Formats: sequence, C-alpha cells, structure tokens
Amino acid sequence: MSEKEHPVPTEINLHRKSRLLEVSFSDGSRFRFPCEFLRVHSRAAEEVTRDKPVVGKENVNIDRIEPQGNYAIRIVFDDGHDTTAFSWETLYDLGLNQEKYWQEYLEKVKAAGYRRESDEPGPAASDEMTLKVLYFNYLVNKLGRQEETVKLPRKLAPDVESFLKVLARRKLDRGYLLAPETVRVTVNRQFAEPFTKLEDGDEVGIVPNSPTPPPPPRD
Repeated sequence: MSEKEHPVPTEINLHRKSRLLEVSFSDGSRFRFPCEFLRVHSRAAEEVTRDKPVVGKENVNIDRIEPQGNYAIRIVFDDGHDTTAFSWETLYDLGLNQEKYWQEYLEKVKAAGYRRESDEPGPAASDEMTLKVLYFNYLVNKLGRQEETVKLPRKLAPDVESFLKVLARRKLDRGYLLAPETVRVTVNRQFAEPFTKLEDGDEVGIVPNSPTPPPPPRD
C-alpha cells in the first residue's frame, strides 16, 4: 500500500492530563482521540467476540505507546490492557469516522443498560471548581496582582481555551491582555494546549508571549 493510498502518521502526541492522543497524518489530517474512545474500540480478539460493549473506561489513560515496526503502534492503557496494536490504516479510519463510531458505541452502551460515569448527575459540590491563577511579567502590573483564586462553575470552563475566555470577560476592559494569541498557559507547571482539561484545584499560570503588552483595542 502506498502512502498516497493510506496516509501515515507524521506526529503522535499524548496529552496525558486531557487523556487525549493527538495524531497528525501525512495528508494534513489531525485527529484527537480520547483515551476512552481508543480503549473501547481496541481490536483485541477477546473483546471483539463479546456481545456487550466494553464499559467502565471513562477515566482510562494511556501509560505508554510502543512502535510496532513501521506500520502500527501498541497502546498500553493504565487499566492493564496492552494487547492491541493500532495500524496506521486503523487509526486513520477511527479518525475519519470518530463521531459515527462514538455514537454507535453510545447506542450499544445504552442498549446494554449501562450508564457512563460522565452521564451520571454529580453532587452539587462537584459543579463548581476552584483554580489558583498565577500571572507573570507585565500581567502582574496590568492586572494589579500576582495571583488569585478563581471559583466558577465547572461547565463554564472545562478546558484552557474556555477558561481564558471566561477570565477575559471578568477582567472587562483589561480582558484583551488575556487573548489566546498573546499568552501561553501552564497547568500545574506544564505548558498546556487549548483543549487541556481543567480540574478542581489546578494551578493555572498565564505567561505573556512578549515582554511588552499588546495595545488596547480601538473603539
């Protein structure tokens, strides 16, 4: 099979905190796979022969990724499952049809009478999260503080991108200082992606990309 017929990965990145595997292919496609999605769609023989879907993997993560020649990777999950090799063709197919396959899986789960953990209504206390926010460089002077504690509903800011938007709105006329193109964000002292998930108690650092602040927007 030629590369033209079946694109091959050019980059594979594991975002452990977000429980996402990001795979870029030679045709320019880029897919982000939740670890749960990959785990429940593993091709192990002992699983594809079952009538019931694989369940209880809402919080599964990936321990490590091992190359299998130049045609596949073996994914070792933190629940001990390590018998599945994902070929490039399989990964590409899962990426192209991710939404379809996920909906089919959810239908099977529902038919089996299982409720996924994320579908369960949680206690009221879990609806709010508290984040410690640290500011660096000119943000300290412009915002008048080096750090602050931010409390907000979890659903408003499940990830870095949405949190920046919420924080910018709260800063009113100084919100432009937190535009995504002007800052980088760390979560628990590790640089994060826009889609990095946030959890109660996380430490979020906001670091300007430039030593000088951007100009205020024109009216």
